[in-house]
Amino acid sequence: MWLFLAFGSACLLGFYDIFKKKALHGNAVIPVLFLNTLFSSILFLPFIINSFDESLFGGLFYAFESNNLHLHKFVFVKAIIVLLSWIFGYFAMKHLPITIVGPMNATRPIFVLLGAILFFSEKLNLLQWFGVILAIIGIFLLGYSGKKEGFRIQNKWTIFLFIAVLLGALSGLYDKYIMQSIHPLFVQSWFNVYQLLLMLIILLLLWYPKRKDTTPFHWHWAIVFIPIFLSSADFLYFHSLSYDEALISVISMVRRSSVLISFLFGALFLKEKNLKIKLFDLILLALSMTLLYLGSIYLH
Repeated sequence: MWLFLAFGSACLLGFYDIFKKKALHGNAVIPVLFLNTLFSSILFLPFIINSFDESLFGGLFYAFESNNLHLHKFVFVKAIIVLLSWIFGYFAMKHLPITIVGPMNATRPIFVLLGAILFFSEKLNLLQWFGVILAIIGIFLLGYSGKKEGFRIQNKWTIFLFIAVLLGALSGLYDKYIMQSIHPLFVQSWFNVYQLLLMLIILLLLWYPKRKDTTPFHWHWAIVFIPIFLSSADFLYFHSLSYDEALISVISMVRRSSVLISFLFGALFLKEKNLKIKLFDLILLALSMTLLYLGSIYLH
């Protein structure tokens, strides 16, 4: 069941990337990210209210305990990690082609796997090592194809994307750690609220005073769909991690298959360039993910 939930999460993540790209086109990043956290918090507000008074909704929603301050500390740390990853990732998404961003995001399982080796004492077998090597080759080839569009590995937005990928991998490892003892709905509901509070501070202190000197904000219909698809994807993801037998390395790899949806969108609708070269890079990355997946099954 946990693997089925992971595939469902991957599909939803692909559409999330598409709507995120549409919403950020020629738009201010910070307000879009703030609205994402606002709408996500609203979606889970009934669960939070229900956690304090179950009688209000007549048992319609699952009830979890919200009075444990110790658990809130773990969720707040997660909110900081995810928000930093989003800020770097949103700026990268705005300035880089989606056919570059998608495959680069697909390398996140590599860092999750390496983190699992360092922090959870997991060991790489031969198939997994081949997968890591192929992924590294794919990253460098993506940098080569990006040069033809004016993007280089040392480009600021590419560095932003790389930081976002690392923070995303850290978030995945942290999720595995906390999800074994905290209910998924508690984590998802409250970390959206903490993100909203943090984004409000960033919006008022960093963006609002300089809003006239930066890219202006304009409303786009795609903004509404960002939190819907992201929250749905995270809902399935958190529940998949709650299974005792769930493997974070496998789940992380499966979730990155969302790149197939975003890549097809960039190719068919955004008419992005150098697709043949990027497709070869994507195939390499997909092969590396497959080897890592098979290696993880073999290992266990």
